[in-house]
Amino acid sequence: MAEIHLRECSSVTSSPRRKPPPNSARISVPFEYTASDDGTDENLLVLLHGLGDTHVPFAKLGRSLNLPQTATLALRAPEQIPFLYEQAYQWYTSFDPLGDLIDRPNPTPALDLLRIVISHLVDDCNWPPLRIHLFGFAQGGSVAVESVVSWWKGELARTRKLQVTENREHDEEDDDRRGNITRQLGSVVTVGGPLLSYPTVEKPCPTPLLIFHRGSLCKSAFASFSKAFAKVQEVERRDSGRDARMPCSKDEWEPIMRFWSEVLGRRTGEDLYEVMSGAT
Repeated sequence: MAEIHLRECSSVTSSPRRKPPPNSARISVPFEYTASDDGTDENLLVLLHGLGDTHVPFAKLGRSLNLPQTATLALRAPEQIPFLYEQAYQWYTSFDPLGDLIDRPNPTPALDLLRIVISHLVDDCNWPPLRIHLFGFAQGGSVAVESVVSWWKGELARTRKLQVTENREHDEEDDDRRGNITRQLGSVVTVGGPLLSYPTVEKPCPTPLLIFHRGSLCKSAFASFSKAFAKVQEVERRDSGRDARMPCSKDEWEPIMRFWSEVLGRRTGEDLYEVMSGAT
């Protein structure tokens, strides 16, 4: 006679419905965090502004998107642009002493900041990496994609160190308990921001990537994206306006919203159980 066993679904119970907000003592730049309107913080959308801006407009953007079961976190870039009296910030040093844009900037300070932020979100705020999604505009888009690649490289290195010997048998549950699962981030959207360095990854990052641009990205930029990411979608919108600007209409936002509908997690209820059958 078959026996019926019930087991709590780990996908539902692994993280709390409401997450604690980020701690300003652990994040060295100003930020705005907004919990999900519907009371369920299943996803977190991290928003990164462009060169010369602040996090404030992007915090408003995150709230206006009103994505289901999605909290938002808008970060301000760490460096104020020199010689400007207005509130204008950069993610990394972007200008030389003559005021010209640097051709090959070094994004390391921004990547270090994002690494600390993501680690805080995962370790202290109970966010599973798969539920953390990044969105960046222009320079912020470059920081977003570079940060996702950097996270993936770190995960590959971490799991490689923790890997057990090949001749030892273990199942997926053992892997999860030992921390041997390579954790990917949920998704990343870049609006006009390319990778700043040629990617050197032993295995393409599985985090889904959406590239929104207005024809300003060169072919080599897409070659770099394809080398770094296993799943790449491209959305091009050409018009007579400026190349570097955010999506500004329902038609332009539609493919981004559709992308999020495919990658955002969905919590369907509490106290769900998986039915396990066994014979006696």
